Amino acid sequence: MAIAFREGDMLETNNNIFFDVKGLVHPSTRAIAFIRYVPDANGSRIKDGKHYSKYYALSKRYDLLKREYPQYLVNDPVFNTLLCEVPKKDIKEHYQPDKGLKKLRKKAETDEVETVALRFMEILQENSGVQWSKLGISGSILVNLQEQKSDIDLIVYGTKSGYRVAETMNVMLADKSNPIEAYDLEGLKELFDFRSKDTNVSFENFVRTDSRKVSHGKFMGKDFFIRFIKDRNEISEQYGDIIYKPEGNVKIKATIVDDSEALFTPCTYGLSNVQIIQGINVEPIDEIVSFRGRFCEQAKSGEIVIANGKVERVQQQGKDDHFRLLLGSKPSDHMILI
Repeated sequence: MAIAFREGDMLETNNNIFFDVKGLVHPSTRAIAFIRYVPDANGSRIKDGKHYSKYYALSKRYDLLKREYPQYLVNDPVFNTLLCEVPKKDIKEHYQPDKGLKKLRKKAETDEVETVALRFMEILQENSGVQWSKLGISGSILVNLQEQKSDIDLIVYGTKSGYRVAETMNVMLADKSNPIEAYDLEGLKELFDFRSKDTNVSFENFVRTDSRKVSHGKFMGKDFFIRFIKDRNEISEQYGDIIYKPEGNVKIKATIVDDSEALFTPCTYGLSNVQIIQGINVEPIDEIVSFRGRFCEQAKSGEIVIANGKVERVQQQGKDDHFRLLLGSKPSDHMILI
């Protein structure tokens, strides 16, 4: 059986372009994955003698795809939006974070970024007790395109392991003697300045949500981000089981009633007491969803939020239609606490 693509995986195509996989549900012949590292003679990253440039902002990735690689843009019939999708026949290498970490642990010599990443994982594994097979390394380290200033992108697989690691991180971040540190105000300002190009919220609102997250911080002078992903046996949805149809943009006020999936990517928040503040008037909007890690851990059960994003009609055979609010496709998308 072919290995399914998962959030956190990376792909290298026959033309030496690297893509990062998004989500857990993919067409049978393609992977939904966004362009990340592109061959560029002036690029600062080097792999096998080739120079590469990194693209971060979603808008810049779409601009690059439209300009240089339109063959990867697909009007997806299930998600009913323009997505970057890589045909399986074009994939030269499929990089998986769990295998990448296993390979890194066996490496005879590591550079500074790899050494810091391994030390972080050793501390995390030792304190949480989760199996090494439930941990992975993603991002630039996974594909050997890291720079000295690169962040550390980590993966935790499975619901049980995810909750265990989150509990452990909560304890370690509260311990001032632990080398794994929560962001201070200066660190949050740096992160805010970086993210604000892609998500427009005030610094005050950003601090209220992100200062309490366990998925990011500093370790040995480097930023880290942990992504929590479901295990393969926990993913039941198949491509085409559910159809998602955009209805328009909306701004809502709502109460979070279920934050059990807030830790994971994609993240989901169950809603009640939904009030339409602006935009299309549809109901019931019963959940907020995002495929972007920045919206994980954004709110807790019982809290009231203001959220702005794209409304999608969710259609599944044998069930009544309902609506969800999708965050992350535009800089105006946000979810703040009130």
